[in-house]
Amino acid sequence: MLTLQENPLRVGLKQAKTPEPLILVIFGASGDLTQRKLVPALYQLKKEGRLPAEMTIVGVARREWSHDYFRQQMRQGIEEFSDGIGKEELWEDFAQGLYYCAGNMDEGESYQKLKTFLGELDGKRGTRGNRVFYLAVSPKFFPAAIKQLGAAKMLTEPLKHRLVIEKPFGKDLSSAQVLNRIVQNVCKEEQVYRIDHYLGKETVQNLLVFRFANAIFEPLWNRNYIDNIQITVAETVGVEERAGYYETAGALRDMVQNHLLQLFCLTAMEAPSGISADSIRGEKVKVLQGTHLADIKNLEKSAIRGQYTGGWMKGKPIPGYREEKDVNPLSTTPTFVALKLMVDNWRWQGVPFYLRTGKRLPKKVSEIAIQFKNVPLTIFQSAAQQTNPNILALRIQPNEGISLRFEAKMLGAELRTRTVDMDFSYGSSFGMATADAYHRLLLDCMLGDQTLFTRADEVEEAWRVVTPALTAWDAPADPNSIPFYEAGTWQPAEAEFLLNRDGRRWRRL
Repeated sequence: MLTLQENPLRVGLKQAKTPEPLILVIFGASGDLTQRKLVPALYQLKKEGRLPAEMTIVGVARREWSHDYFRQQMRQGIEEFSDGIGKEELWEDFAQGLYYCAGNMDEGESYQKLKTFLGELDGKRGTRGNRVFYLAVSPKFFPAAIKQLGAAKMLTEPLKHRLVIEKPFGKDLSSAQVLNRIVQNVCKEEQVYRIDHYLGKETVQNLLVFRFANAIFEPLWNRNYIDNIQITVAETVGVEERAGYYETAGALRDMVQNHLLQLFCLTAMEAPSGISADSIRGEKVKVLQGTHLADIKNLEKSAIRGQYTGGWMKGKPIPGYREEKDVNPLSTTPTFVALKLMVDNWRWQGVPFYLRTGKRLPKKVSEIAIQFKNVPLTIFQSAAQQTNPNILALRIQPNEGISLRFEAKMLGAELRTRTVDMDFSYGSSFGMATADAYHRLLLDCMLGDQTLFTRADEVEEAWRVVTPALTAWDAPADPNSIPFYEAGTWQPAEAEFLLNRDGRRWRRL
């Protein structure tokens, strides 16, 4: 039986537990996610002694691969995308638990074949009927796969069977609601793990510890002391090989509804009653319920989209989005989004949250910046023209850490001030690199801990927040009506105006 195990955050000084024996079934096993992220993360858990000896992985895809060929492909992924195989005997032990079962996502016969095969492996590997089904496939296959798993009676036991669904969960509010109903028709909510890899990042998890384990910050974490909060997730890459997907998604669906709103929730939520999954997820839902775009009637005052044009990055010419392979030359798909959100509750009334994300920006960086209000009276006017506001910056990636910016007196006889940073770095403080997000999320799923996975109502509330912008931007539009920004620059001018009209500006990164 797959029992609910303790979250490592709750374990404290007790020995961390390993999952019960189980079979992890990965649909989409021939794809990049499996080879680049999932299996390398599982192998790292094996190295750390965090997997049971009976751990079994079954890859499912349409290609007619043999067990040995699947093992070869997974070994190649481990060697290329992680720190390598290490001891050969460790790999041999891991590889004995790797199997492959060819099948089509929408054919009932394939699921019956898989069910029979899993039954055989139960006897061979001693996995006791425990199953985790991971949908590492295109979102268009989610409904068919979930219905077929239900029809094949493979999700009937809540204590033994779990379902992992990659993002994006739906493409808007109505489709997310439909997908939730499909899931609820075949299994219970406690069996479902809607995965967003951002929640697996150590620095994202540290938000909870930073906020609720340090008494010095909690009294300041409100409208009385904070002027605004900026959340930035910037990418230097373009659409790469994902144009087919990206053309139907854009930055709002691809990044904001999931990644950025998760960071937003952890920043804005109230303290949970405990660190149980329901307590934390319940507080995230509450803050989303009170959140809305700042001005829905005048969308340009609260939601800005943009699309990159040709430019230069690192001395190389970069094509514009419409010049990328498989992109419509008249596309209005946004590659940049900036939002101004307001939260109608006691803590945050009147405090704007500015969110932005985009492709082909100058730096790859993810950061939450809390800007505090200016001092009520500047008494050092003779020492400096202006004192800068204090900023608490939480760096999600790269250079994971936290910095606090404040004013200090410069050395010398004259009274002159200067802005300085107090900095904490994960790498230097703990002497080790942060683990890959899937490493933590896969382990939590196998342990039965849903804390870092999104609940059905949370997904729907997140879609509700962005629906006004989605509705407006999905409507047919003049190709020249979308604001543009040159590749290698931070954002279109309209995004600057979003803050300038409030007397603020984007933080320089």
